[in-house]
Amino acid sequence: MGQVLSDEQVDRYHRDGFLAVPGFVGPDALASLKAAAEHLVDAFVPPERPTVFTTNEQERVSDLEFLQSGRGVWCFFEEEAFLPDGSLGQPKSLSINKIGHAMHDLVPEFEEFTYTPDLAGAVADIGLADALALQSMYIFKQPLIGGEVGCHQDATFLSTDPITVTGCWFAVEDATLQNGCLWAAPGGHRTPLRKVFKRLGGPGPEGDGDGTEFEVLDTSPLPTPPDDLVPLEVPAGTLVLLHGLLPHWSDVNRSSTSRHAYTVHCISAAAHYPDWNWLQRPAGLPLRRLDSAADQKVSSR
Repeated sequence: MGQVLSDEQVDRYHRDGFLAVPGFVGPDALASLKAAAEHLVDAFVPPERPTVFTTNEQERVSDLEFLQSGRGVWCFFEEEAFLPDGSLGQPKSLSINKIGHAMHDLVPEFEEFTYTPDLAGAVADIGLADALALQSMYIFKQPLIGGEVGCHQDATFLSTDPITVTGCWFAVEDATLQNGCLWAAPGGHRTPLRKVFKRLGGPGPEGDGDGTEFEVLDTSPLPTPPDDLVPLEVPAGTLVLLHGLLPHWSDVNRSSTSRHAYTVHCISAAAHYPDWNWLQRPAGLPLRRLDSAADQKVSSR
């Protein structure tokens, strides 16, 4: 596997905790992924009590659908998608916040997009040569109602020992100040992990209904958006690499333009992945190395 990033890009990633790589993905791959996401939403039949996603009150989304989505595919609604009477205020296609969290292993178009030599090489260049694809999300950031993603560190939600989680965030559409682009704290990855997000009741199906809790590790405040952060306005096709300790945030989208993005979170195969992490995979769906062939499956343990 050859080097994908330049030495200067690698140095910038380690200095800032993030790196934007424009033109990483071409328009055909983006169109295929977007069409697959839209098909999943079209086929999704909401339950009687739809699942709403918000990162500002994470416990509210720790229901059965959320805890089981790590091993499946589920659509989560925008917090502002519903009218007071409980009906949708706009079509379903404009009401979904995100799809998660195992499309990269269960949906062919997402699998093809994720397991590529270029992505595996880029992640290896920044120090994760044995990367396992742990979680995927397709985020819509819907027009007018696209929800804020509160300032956070990815290692809070996907914990390993040592900390290895790395975010691979793809701009499927242009990300701008108007439609809710990412913001990040340069150098913030050199600050401590503030808290971890734990599943209650143990791993596996027997723990799915017991919810979650935060455990505080460090009381240092995270940066205050947007004053302590810098915006990452990037065109469609850009890959943004994010260190697991990097504080980052995105604002609400009040514009008339959506901001579709696809994120894959990777961890090192050599790191310990605690069984109290909210995302747990069954033995029949083991994690796969990012550099594996499409039909090659390996266990993370």
